[in-house]
Order: sequence, then structure tokens, then C-alpha cells
Amino acid sequence: MTKKNKEYPKQLNKEEYFSCPIWYADKEEFVDSLNKASDPYIEEAKKNLKKTIDERNKKFGNKEDMGHVYHSKSLINDSSFLKLQNYIGATSYNLLDEMGFDLTNYKIYITEMWVQEFPKNGGGYHSLHTHWNGHISCFYFLKASEKTSMPVFEDPRPGNMMNLLPEKDKTKLTYATSQIYYKVKPGRMMFFPSYMPHQYTVDMGYEPFRFIHWNCQAISK
Repeated sequence: MTKKNKEYPKQLNKEEYFSCPIWYADKEEFVDSLNKASDPYIEEAKKNLKKTIDERNKKFGNKEDMGHVYHSKSLINDSSFLKLQNYIGATSYNLLDEMGFDLTNYKIYITEMWVQEFPKNGGGYHSLHTHWNGHISCFYFLKASEKTSMPVFEDPRPGNMMNLLPEKDKTKLTYATSQIYYKVKPGRMMFFPSYMPHQYTVDMGYEPFRFIHWNCQAISK
């Protein structure tokens, strides 16, 4: 059996490659106006789901809106979100450039943008997923706190996930870490490569949880 030996690693040089960036910033100046602009979309989403929720409650027992996430239609053509979109497009371009990509012959487009609110009675969540055919994905949190759901990012390397060993201490970020949890608040904006698998923890319904989500793609000119 091979045991730990502190002598041998001293002979090695270490270099790090294939890192996965996540960027964030606090942009509270958008919160009030975008919450107001989002209200009609969330109300419409609630109306669209009312029949489904009522039918479920009648059939299985009343849980009010528990488990139903309110998802808006596209926000891209709404001028109320134009300042945010301009910020998104410029920032996404800069981040891809910072990562080392040659964007000389490309232009950044926001291909999807919507607002979501988790149910008042709890049970809202997102299962693990990525966003296909995109390059930068983002969140902007309008209603959130330590009592609400939060995003979780997973290691995007399938080979590593397939062969993971147990972590010694999950409270520390190490090379063995496979999940990153981010606490969020109103005004927090997050950018990440669209290949990053992400999900949302189950929301318990203590406080409102609302966020805008969008995807950007670099398209050849």
C-alpha cells in the first residue's frame, strides 16, 4: 500500500491549466427599474400557469403554487431592458477577449433573455443543465437573500467527474471540489461560460426569489 510521503512532492514544479472562470459584480442600480419592468412578465406567467396549478391542486390536494416556476417570454425586444442588454453585450465581448479568444470576425448577440420567479409556496428549483450553442451565460438577481435558492456550478470536465475520489473537506475549495455554491443578493450579476453545468437549489419559499437569465453567442460577421 502506498502511503503519503512528504519528501517526493518537493522535487516537482506545478503549473495550472484549463481553469473555468466565473465573474461577478454588484450592479444595484438596475434592480428597482428592472423589478418594475419584470412585474408584468411575472404576472403573465402566473396567469398562464393558473389553470395547470388549479387542476393539480384539485386532483392531488391543495399545495397552492408550490413547485411551479414562473418563466417569462423573451425580454429581448423590450426597451425597458435595453441598458442591461448593452451592458451585457459589451461585458461579454470583453470577457471572451480576456479569455484569449480572437473576436475580430465575430459579433456578440444576446440570443435568449427571460425573467423567472420561484413559487411563493416554495419548491422551486432548476436541475443540472448547460446552455447549448452559446458562449457566455449570465444571471442578474432582482430578489434574493440568504433565505432563498442559490446557483450551484459543477465541474464541466466529464472525465474528472467520472473518476472523482472522495473529498477530504467539502468546506474548502481544492482540486477535488466538484460543486461551487454562490450566495446571492439583489444586484448581483454573474457571467460564466455557457458550457458550465449549473443548477439551483430547492427554494423553501421564505422570501421572494427572482432573477433575469440570458445567453450570449459570438456569431461570425
